[in-house]
Amino acid sequence: MKVNLEVKMERKKNRQISCRDLDITGGFWQEKQRLFRAVTLNAVYDRFEETGRFEALNCSWKEGMPDKPHIFWDSDVAKWIEGAAYFLLKQRDDELEARVDELISRMERQQWEDGYLNSYFTTVEPEERFRRRTDHELYCAGHLIEAAIAYAQATGRKKLLAMMEKYVALIDRVFRQEHSAAFDTPGHEEIELALYRLYEYTGKESYCRLAEYFVDTRGTSSRDETYDFADQEHMQSHLPVRRQKTAEGHSVRALYLYCAMADQARISGEEEMEQVCRTLFENITRKRMYITGGVGSTHRGESFTFDYDLPEYTAYNETCASIALAMFCRRMWLLEADGRYADCAERAIYNTVLSGVSLSGDSFFYENPIAADPARNAFNESRAEGLREHLPILSRVKVFGCSCCPPNLLRFVGSIADYMYSVSGNTIYAHCYMDAEGELETDAGKVRLKQETAYPFDGRIRITTETDCACTIAVRIPAWSEGWKLTVNGEKVETVPQKGYLPVHREWKSGDYLELELDMKIRFWESNPRVTDTCGRIAVTRGPLVFCAEGIDNEDLLLRDVRLDPEQSGTIRMKPFEGTVLPVLELAGTVRKQEDDLYVKPGAGRKSVSLKLIPYFAWANRSVTQMNTWFLEG
Repeated sequence: MKVNLEVKMERKKNRQISCRDLDITGGFWQEKQRLFRAVTLNAVYDRFEETGRFEALNCSWKEGMPDKPHIFWDSDVAKWIEGAAYFLLKQRDDELEARVDELISRMERQQWEDGYLNSYFTTVEPEERFRRRTDHELYCAGHLIEAAIAYAQATGRKKLLAMMEKYVALIDRVFRQEHSAAFDTPGHEEIELALYRLYEYTGKESYCRLAEYFVDTRGTSSRDETYDFADQEHMQSHLPVRRQKTAEGHSVRALYLYCAMADQARISGEEEMEQVCRTLFENITRKRMYITGGVGSTHRGESFTFDYDLPEYTAYNETCASIALAMFCRRMWLLEADGRYADCAERAIYNTVLSGVSLSGDSFFYENPIAADPARNAFNESRAEGLREHLPILSRVKVFGCSCCPPNLLRFVGSIADYMYSVSGNTIYAHCYMDAEGELETDAGKVRLKQETAYPFDGRIRITTETDCACTIAVRIPAWSEGWKLTVNGEKVETVPQKGYLPVHREWKSGDYLELELDMKIRFWESNPRVTDTCGRIAVTRGPLVFCAEGIDNEDLLLRDVRLDPEQSGTIRMKPFEGTVLPVLELAGTVRKQEDDLYVKPGAGRKSVSLKLIPYFAWANRSVTQMNTWFLEG
């Protein structure tokens, strides 16, 4: 079947199709969402209740009492509420809504008459409100804004939304109008993107103006303090945002800022800001990102460091940072239809983001290294505290002192359908693939689509139109796929790829279906030789998944010594794995014959071995064991 080869995909800014418009109906993500609704939602709630996060909302703590409120606890509560809202959006639940309403009522009782809302400063240091830039007031406010919007959209209940609008009015007066706070921009970005979200939900221009003020003022104020141990790069305040060309400082702060900058570029139409966002994206993905989509390579400041500095065993790769990276990518594809943004998003999502939670749904990683050596960790733990190096833990835990990642995962998985589609004029872009159906609004009218796939384990995607419509459906060809086949109603389609998308324009009839088949064979990748730890080594992927080897599956092998031939095709089998079914790869390799001597002459001989690999996101679900994602080549 031939289609118009001259189809030009509109350069208009894309419009988000959100999880409110789509229902996950099966496959990988339905399994994840069911797990998160049944297990993760309650597990995070229980840990927060045990640690005093919910009690802190009563603002009744006194000196000497346990569970002293912390400066960022409100944000933990907010993310849990937002996550709960996404599940309520699809299935109302009186008990869950009562839990959320009780938390909101606690906050309402403690809100100041002028709108101020923060459990830590209200309880512990009321005289210090808006005096310390480093203490997360506006960060907490941002997450509460997002929670308020999500809960209003899910339930129609707008008490928290009204509370936050009152608080935002105070923030606008104190920061933008009076400049009576002790600083000018947030130490931890988040409120900026939340304000743009609030603006788009309410249409109130004042929220857009305040967001613009915070973004545009960053890097220009002499009043914006930083930590004693840090510099202005840590908070992305070293330069005005339009002059920033490299990703610097705390990775989550940076990426939340870049999200707001992309929002600002889209809403305002400012081309300079769009180009700055593009430059920052390129710096991250070409020089400062792990193959797993992890970012922020050091624990010191949870930060980006310098180009190609991507160590293995000490990789920080905070779960929240990869969530923030996916959020930034989604905003970038709303600016321009370029497949590399969805490529990056799914690299982060299917690897580092999902590594952050156990397959049982109740334990979490804050850091996500790409190699693990239990002997190194055990020795480190045996040393006096002052002599220890920082190493990522090798077993997930139920809660952290700084427990930002678990509720962030909850809200992310609950809203995962946000990453499926966008619309520009009469063009529907299919970015990330998952089983779902819903109604999309185009300039030509409403289109109901049903998508069916076994992605990310299988490369076949079927999109069925359930309404008549003249429009373009542009499906993404991931960069990892070296081949593809596209058909409509079973007939091959000839079309020209445009920036990673295959556009198909036609008069769609209800029941028409488009099928895309992606080449999903095993692939091998080298890193840039400037990456010290992985120079001369290769990684293994299949589809969007990075694979790793664990000692538990390869008991007699020293994984660092395994050498793989990248010309092999390997074998793939779907196997039961800790309550689910996952692809397990088997590759032929060689290892050196073990010697007791510390140094030996080369050429001692190698033996053939079989190496088993599992998806990286599934590592550390069975035992503490060695793990590697990079192997010797040859």
